[in-house]
Amino acid sequence: MLRERARNLPEVTDEMWGKVNKEYVDLINEYIASQSHSPQTKKQYKSMLRQFGWFIYNSLNNKPIYKIKKRDVIRFLTYLREERKMSPAAIGTRKAAISSLCNYIENVVMDDFDDDEENPYKNFRNFTRGLPSIPKSPVYEKIKITREEYLDMMKVLEDDENYLGMAWLATAFNTGARRNEIIQFKTEILDYPIDEGMTYIMSHNVRLKGSGEDGKIEPYMINFEALKYIRLWIEKRGYDHEYVFTKKYGDEIKVVEEGWANYFCKSVLSHILNRRINPHLFKASAVTYLLEQGVPLELVSKFVAHHNDVSTTIAHYDLRDHAEEKNNIFGSMS
Repeated sequence: MLRERARNLPEVTDEMWGKVNKEYVDLINEYIASQSHSPQTKKQYKSMLRQFGWFIYNSLNNKPIYKIKKRDVIRFLTYLREERKMSPAAIGTRKAAISSLCNYIENVVMDDFDDDEENPYKNFRNFTRGLPSIPKSPVYEKIKITREEYLDMMKVLEDDENYLGMAWLATAFNTGARRNEIIQFKTEILDYPIDEGMTYIMSHNVRLKGSGEDGKIEPYMINFEALKYIRLWIEKRGYDHEYVFTKKYGDEIKVVEEGWANYFCKSVLSHILNRRINPHLFKASAVTYLLEQGVPLELVSKFVAHHNDVSTTIAHYDLRDHAEEKNNIFGSMS
């Protein structure tokens, strides 16, 4: 039995954030600014900690963080699990963000006070330590997107004249780039020279998943299939912009946010295939398709998945069922 789809937490607007106690707001601003995480991780931590702040305002009488107890955090985690139907992984990520904030208070904030000062954090302890483990729940089965399904989706998008969607889908399925990497691609790639006999171009450097301000920086291989639909989108959109994946928001043209890919997969692609599709599925699908075509694992792992070790590719991105190979395991015994 699959778990119920999670309901997104409401966005904490600036107006809502202004209602949260100032001590917590100032602390979050200070904490986020002090961290050496990647810009994307900082953005995620800020969002998650604002959500916790809104819960403090809405359900914990807006009390200061040094008065929060373990029971309060359990209430928050229960809210995420029971009311928002979040997965254990999603809840664990939020718990980790709160724990990191608490560690910052213990290691930095508590040192700011002299011994003779009134220190509200004097008895503060990380209130996420020692909490009961987060119960596991059934997860969605990861089902690869086949080449045939990709072509079916492309046909529907073409009928809808959804050229932005076609460009995104072709890029995601053929390159294996993540949603936050896809939106970094620049239109300049269409002007890159193509050597005779080549079947792809190398993109400019893209910031990949990784820690630190710069993270892992590498180019992506973009095949002619993806380039074809990127070019089509650029021709159809009717304006010039440095980046490929952009939209008009009122009078302003901006790069689409990561949330756009979530919406596109949930509200468009899922309806076409009549099953749950999310952006994370495309990297594994791209890897799996190439492996099924006989491309060596080492090449797919290094140049498409951008993994330092093939074990990561095998464990998380190879969705082949190996039916024939498994059938041969006991073949000699018959």
